Amino acid sequence: MKIICIGRNYSEHAKEMNSAVPEKPMFFMKPDIALLQQNAPFYYPDFSNDIHYECELVVRIKKQGKSIDPKFANRYYDQIGLGIDFTARDLQQACKEKGHPWEIAKAFEGSAVISSEFISTEELDLSNISFSLYKNDKLVQQGTSADMIFSIDQIISYVSRFMTLKTGDLIYTGTPSGVGPIQIGDVLVGKIGDKEMFTTEIK
Repeated sequence: MKIICIGRNYSEHAKEMNSAVPEKPMFFMKPDIALLQQNAPFYYPDFSNDIHYECELVVRIKKQGKSIDPKFANRYYDQIGLGIDFTARDLQQACKEKGHPWEIAKAFEGSAVISSEFISTEELDLSNISFSLYKNDKLVQQGTSADMIFSIDQIISYVSRFMTLKTGDLIYTGTPSGVGPIQIGDVLVGKIGDKEMFTTEIK
């Protein structure tokens, strides 16, 4: 099972990070140990002082495919979840400055929160899925799939050019603006529409 994460897929997030808007989907990987499931708490690691939340819609692949044509991409998924891509921003900045890969800042244990439940695509308008993240009951991120630079189908088609997608693979589709730091004691709640998808306490 692969965890594939799309970077800078919302223009406002790219702007807040002082980064260029990509011309093609950018993606990186997380290992399976990064998954944080069943509303488990996230334990703040000792190697960073600046962990940020990034709430994202997550697509679960339902069958194997390679070099998928965009017009057929919708045949390869039928469920949407919600997650968080935790990022050690201080480590990421150091990597950027040295031209190093970002895995140390993105792929650590517990860095991929995932909702226990997924929603059938039949129940959603894929062109306009609204989602939100609350920190200590305060709205901190709000987004919609309508604002994605690259749609779910475009992402699946592009990534599948470089690697075979397999059943159970997860694709984190990028985060809207509003990312920010977490602290011990925070409680993060993610929603798709009005439906609560996960709760994560920071310990």
